Amino acid sequence: MHDYDMIVIGSGPSGRRAAIQGAKLGKSVLVVEKGRRVGGVSVHTGTIPSKTLRETVLNLSGWRERGFYGRAYRVKQVIEASDLMMRMHKTLDHEVEVLEHQFSRNAVRTQRGEARFVGPHEIEITSDSGETRVHSAAHVLIACGTRPFRPDYVPFNGVNVLDSDEIVDLKKLPRSLAVIGAGVVGVEYATIFSALDVAVTLIEPRPTFLDFIDKELIEEFTHDLRDRNVALRLGSAVTSITLSEAGKPTVTLANGRVVQAEMLLFAAGRVGATDALNLDAAGIATDHRGRIAVTPATLQTSAPHIYAAGDVIGFPSLASTSMEQGRVAACHAFGLQPTPPPEFFPYGIYSVPEISTVGMTEEEVSKREIAYECGVARFRETSRGHIMGLHSGMMKMIFSTKTRRLLGVHIVGEGATELIHIGQAVLNLKGTIDYFIENTFNYPTLAEAYKIAGLDAWNRMARA
Repeated sequence: MHDYDMIVIGSGPSGRRAAIQGAKLGKSVLVVEKGRRVGGVSVHTGTIPSKTLRETVLNLSGWRERGFYGRAYRVKQVIEASDLMMRMHKTLDHEVEVLEHQFSRNAVRTQRGEARFVGPHEIEITSDSGETRVHSAAHVLIACGTRPFRPDYVPFNGVNVLDSDEIVDLKKLPRSLAVIGAGVVGVEYATIFSALDVAVTLIEPRPTFLDFIDKELIEEFTHDLRDRNVALRLGSAVTSITLSEAGKPTVTLANGRVVQAEMLLFAAGRVGATDALNLDAAGIATDHRGRIAVTPATLQTSAPHIYAAGDVIGFPSLASTSMEQGRVAACHAFGLQPTPPPEFFPYGIYSVPEISTVGMTEEEVSKREIAYECGVARFRETSRGHIMGLHSGMMKMIFSTKTRRLLGVHIVGEGATELIHIGQAVLNLKGTIDYFIENTFNYPTLAEAYKIAGLDAWNRMARA
């Protein structure tokens, strides 16, 4: 006999979804969270804080209205770090309250402390006071998430050399910012601070960035960044990071260029927060980044009764997919066969402007040697785009010329992460170009771009 049917280590998106799913199946579930409050990285330092920060910046800076009133327009002339933090903390408090209520309503027990395996089914939990308690469970879900990668050569000081967890607790806004790492996190923060008129330099050792996004979208996005004077330093590795006599971070690149700024954000990757779990006691290994390998269909680790979900298992590391992974893991653990997930899920990057994509990129379609045609719509072509004062933003759709089926949708611009779901539905339902040509969309909306892009592709296909 075990104390619980399932112990969940971590209360982020995958942990909370698994716990509630297990409870709804009538199982006893314990959630172990080492943070001060439930929610995990997603609520406290990742998804929710960064997206709240973005929305606050766009509102207070008047970013969305500058198409009409000029680049100097601001809703609040002097924006302080405290303005950003106030709204963020309100949002986080709400998220925690909702989650605590969900756990209470579903009889999910929670315990604060650091968890570690002491056997295949036994978890030792150490509280802040040092008190330890051991619980056993028939099944365990590892949903501990990740933490920022912090190499030794970076002089982190918590003041002006920060990682992506520390940046959400700013005391003062910098006048200039250097961001190392042009992945999703780095790009999001670089563009958010750029919207505040902070001088931003984005540094990436590879010659390209966000390589999983359609290249034409990245070209459009890059043009937008350069138009806002975001300096891109691509294709050269960082050789050293030092602090000047004035205390400013100074980054020296392999090509000899030097970047100096008031603040440095190091956002070059994350590692699984698994080092304290004593996974050897459970017979589970990790890779060099602390991530755990699982069977994709069931989320089982090398120990069949132990599951892992969320960022700790790697790509795609999205809150949306993590939630579904947690649900699937709990269903499988308790004998339910969850329905297979849809073939395509959307990917959203909350940069300024937003990027969202679903399905195959043009590069992938071409590599598979599928005969295809593309349709493009510019947001400025729509009446709603004019009303909103949009000068940039585009939608690109890819169709098979043989079957007429939609193969991919790629959007950069205002509302991209909301608009993408129309394309996602058509894609998963195996819809064709005819849906976009024959259907009526609300007018005026940005969703009209689907019809414009569909007609653009149809005209080319008809000629072909």
